[in-house]
Amino acid sequence: MIRRLVRRRRAGLLTGVLLAVLLVSAFAGGLTLRAAGRAGPASEFRPEFPERGLVTNEFAYWHPDAPGAHHSPDWTMTSGSLFGLDGAGWSGRPDGERPDAESARATDSAVFRLASRRRDFGDTRLSLRLRLTELVTTPRTPAQPYDGVHLWLRFHSEQECYAVSVVRRDGQVVVKRKTPGGPANGGTYVTLASASATIPPDVWTPATATVTDLPDRRVRLTLELAGRRVLDVTDASPGGLYEPGGVGIRGDNTEFMFRDFTAQPE
Repeated sequence: MIRRLVRRRRAGLLTGVLLAVLLVSAFAGGLTLRAAGRAGPASEFRPEFPERGLVTNEFAYWHPDAPGAHHSPDWTMTSGSLFGLDGAGWSGRPDGERPDAESARATDSAVFRLASRRRDFGDTRLSLRLRLTELVTTPRTPAQPYDGVHLWLRFHSEQECYAVSVVRRDGQVVVKRKTPGGPANGGTYVTLASASATIPPDVWTPATATVTDLPDRRVRLTLELAGRRVLDVTDASPGGLYEPGGVGIRGDNTEFMFRDFTAQPE
């Protein structure tokens, strides 16, 4: 009888130990999964574009319930118009006038602001092929040194994001961090790195920008043009952007096209 009680106690103790090991393993596994989820987006983002026609525009953003508003499952747009042309994204001919539902008479793409609806992009590689058509000006948007095309990483809002300038009127490529509060549309830019680099007009040029968390709450950002690394900078400031966000494209006084837009875990 005593032997049976001892065996039962030993079996119960062994079961408890095994259960504790399983719970610790499950907990550790949960931590691993959460860390992996923090590292990058859950899935690749590769939006498609029609052969021709309006994808979305600022009218749809500011008048979401208006008849005929063009809403996109992939994009939101606070300014400008996004068209599909031959399977690529296109800014349309930039002007400074407010568009209607179809962007038939105006595009307002002199101020082009396009962001993904998804906001789960942490450590991310953003790649595309870019074709610069022309730099322009309008009565509302005079020429500025920063006119060109810029990629958004960890986009939380137009006041909080990383902006990677792929091409600018002044021939520079630049990485900036923008944080809320300040004179630039409610935010403040801090330049993290810059270099001289240009892309030829009317040529499809590959561009890749990455953002990656490093130890000690630092963030590394890089830019490659046509396979050549042109910028590599580490943001070690307390204002670094560590939380996942969206991706997107900003255009200023620029007509351009882009294709093969892809955001994937870095």
